[in-house]
Amino acid sequence: MMNYVLAETLADAVRLQKETGYAFLAGGTDVYPALEHGWRPKGLLDISRLAELSGGIRPQGGWWVIPAMTTWTQVAQAKLPPQFDCLRAAAAEVGGRQIQNQGTVGGNICNASPAADGVTALMALDARVVVTGPAGEREVPLHEFVLGNRKTAARADELVVSVKVRAAGGLHASAFSKHGSRRYLVISLVMTASFIEADARGRVTGCGIAVGACAPRSLRLFPAEARLKGMGLAQAAAFSLTDAELEVLTPIDDVRATAAFRRRMARELVERDIRAMARQLQSELN
Repeated sequence: MMNYVLAETLADAVRLQKETGYAFLAGGTDVYPALEHGWRPKGLLDISRLAELSGGIRPQGGWWVIPAMTTWTQVAQAKLPPQFDCLRAAAAEVGGRQIQNQGTVGGNICNASPAADGVTALMALDARVVVTGPAGEREVPLHEFVLGNRKTAARADELVVSVKVRAAGGLHASAFSKHGSRRYLVISLVMTASFIEADARGRVTGCGIAVGACAPRSLRLFPAEARLKGMGLAQAAAFSLTDAELEVLTPIDDVRATAAFRRRMARELVERDIRAMARQLQSELN
């Protein structure tokens, strides 16, 4: 039997965690798999009913705010600008329909799986994680928040309140690609998410490129982003990654695929999506 307590407000959740040391419970879709792998929390502190963590995705002061208890079904069905096409596509790949209905954005981030579809998409969008605890509220860039499988920068007494993404301006597009051994209900061999933003002159003014399942955590390809930024869309339509820009990836050999295959697939997925988005934005300009 496991200890369980239900929080009614955010302040209540912070207080109860400090008193009990229980683990936060959001959608709960990873609880039983974690227990099967030896996870033994003191108890579970249910935060699923907190109004402060709900309310739907909304624009706020130049940002889009995604409350932590937003489900993947809600993400997939939300009316959002093209900036979020990668996230909506990733949401449709999170487990099966039941998992999408129950699993939450905040929970997915805190679970911090290297194969987390939503984390990779949000990382490409340069998302920031808002956490709170006894010491107050703070923001952490998602690429610094996720440290490894089930490891994050959140302290034990902190919980995720929301995720923030800067609202894109001008022309923009995003894409998510996933490769696995079958079409549905698959843990990916590799996944990628990309975002580009361009001005009226056809120059790339902002971009994000993230790769999942090729390291202990999803990773940004910062050198590639730096090279892509400032590039003309015509040049971006023929974009290719260099070997040095892929060095941050550390894929493994296992029964499902070789490290070399994963690295090659990451390159192909990123290049295909960047080129397609550049051509799309070019056509919108003309």
